Amino acid sequence: MYTTTNETGQLNNYATEPEMYFASYPAPEQQRRYLFQGGLATLLISALMLTALSVS
Repeated sequence: MYTTTNETGQLNNYATEPEMYFASYPAPEQQRRYLFQGGLATLLISALMLTALSVS
């Protein structure tokens, strides 16, 4: 943690910044997994919306 003091004696604490890096493009296996998760999420939301519609 980086700490400074101004002329009135007030302390300022600064967090340490993490090292920056570029993200890598997802592998084909990860892309298929993301597609599967998106499909499951779509089914879940559709089921919830249909249930709410049928109950009301």
